[in-house]
Amino acid sequence: MPITEIDGHRLSLSNLDKVLYPAAGFTKGEAIHYYATVADAVLPHLAGRAVSFLRFPDGVEATAFFAKNVPPGTPDWVRTAEVQRTGEKRETQVVIENLATLVWAANLAALELHTHQWRVDAQRRADRIVFDLDPGEGATVLDCREVGAWLRDRLAEDGLTALAKTSGSKGLHLLAAVRTTDSSAVSAYAKQLAQEAERAMPELALHRMARRLRAGKVFVDHSQNSWAKTTAAPYTLRAKERPTVSTPVTWDELVAARVPDDLVFTAADVPGRVQRHGDIMAPLFDEQRAGTLP
Repeated sequence: MPITEIDGHRLSLSNLDKVLYPAAGFTKGEAIHYYATVADAVLPHLAGRAVSFLRFPDGVEATAFFAKNVPPGTPDWVRTAEVQRTGEKRETQVVIENLATLVWAANLAALELHTHQWRVDAQRRADRIVFDLDPGEGATVLDCREVGAWLRDRLAEDGLTALAKTSGSKGLHLLAAVRTTDSSAVSAYAKQLAQEAERAMPELALHRMARRLRAGKVFVDHSQNSWAKTTAAPYTLRAKERPTVSTPVTWDELVAARVPDDLVFTAADVPGRVQRHGDIMAPLFDEQRAGTLP
């Protein structure tokens, strides 16, 4: 079993040749390499936040494990935090803040990394707002782009700067930094904007989850602003047929896209993008640019 040392921490890496994405022949070793390569971009988005893992030890076509609690055998150098749940219930979760922990998680086949909109030192107080734009049957990410542009402009009216990333699946995620605010207030504001989007674009936008209504439309999912919900982190792999990535994109790139595949990025594409553009979502960390909810 290969052993590597990262920042003084020894890690045993297992089953590096195991194929996790059969359609692409993409192995666990390649997944670990991907996360190590983009660590400088992904780590700031994970720092200070409890991480929920979506683990695929036998690959994306097999059973997945959604893990919130700290996995058995977690090294003592991995940071953990106690997270309050409903009522008196508490859970202890991993907080990924360095390369060693990121590689350790990848070695668990934790392909997908999901976080709350709040940090563990300010639980249930969000520092960002998120919209998950999900196309129904007959709609595509290009339709999500239209709804996303409307939301971007509407957020700007209230002094919030929206940034976009692909979901790594079919749609888009919009995020904006906000002054730390109770999650319930952010949730209410997000729901209001989703409803406004539906009124402004009734032929395209939908704020309700009912699947019978979603054909040809974009569901503006505002629910992930709830303190209990999580969202796929920027740069996380997704458990799809190919090793797609939830990839930050510029608004110019969205405008330039002609077909949905123009907005599909895989683990092979993203390191080069980060090298060329840096982290397109870095403005989320600029406290001077964080908006205040009206």
